[in-house]
Amino acid sequence: MHKLAIVGYGKMGRMIEALAPEYGFSVHARIDLKDDISLARGADVAIEFSMPEAAVGNVEKLAALGVPVVVGTTGWLQEMDRVKAAIAAYDGALVWSPNFSIGVNVFSRLVKEAAKLLAGEPQYGAWAWEIHHSTKKDAPSGTLIKLVNDMKSAGYERGIDVSSNRAGAHPGTHEIGFDSAADTITLRHAARSREGFARGALKAAQWIVGKKGVFEFSDILFAK
Repeated sequence: MHKLAIVGYGKMGRMIEALAPEYGFSVHARIDLKDDISLARGADVAIEFSMPEAAVGNVEKLAALGVPVVVGTTGWLQEMDRVKAAIAAYDGALVWSPNFSIGVNVFSRLVKEAAKLLAGEPQYGAWAWEIHHSTKKDAPSGTLIKLVNDMKSAGYERGIDVSSNRAGAHPGTHEIGFDSAADTITLRHAARSREGFARGALKAAQWIVGKKGVFEFSDILFAK
């Protein structure tokens, strides 16, 4: 079995630990915010679900240790250049995504196609909305930001109304809509639990062992 370091031992970290044997991993280290990241030394791969303010530093330290890393933390993408520089400096490997749910990644492809088809139909306005649990730090979510950017890259150049809610223990719902005087098109993904995110991260961890470079989760899912 490959050795896995779990960086960020909260609800996601515990779920990853529970599912890890299904994906051929034994847990080599459990590293929380108060722990030394050097505990990951010797791991075949690390999965990082910590805090936005800690993620980039964790990636740099893991790269220096020679440990490939899967980053599920959001809210740090403004520092992507710094992360890429660290991976390049240590000839390392990283998989990142604003959302490791397989369903969300398929959903994003559908959203992009819808935006492309409606880009030339000026009667359709668009909105983007999401809700997550009250303890989620970033709003709007990294997933919603990426969905909006995907819409724009697909050619939808009109304004997109973006909104977020934080309440209770909601695991996450994302909705994209297009509205005209004649009709409404609504695309929605609703997570039932954190399990989908954990399974996606473990799938990425399986894939990244032995690789070099920076990859997005969709690169793995849709490689064919």
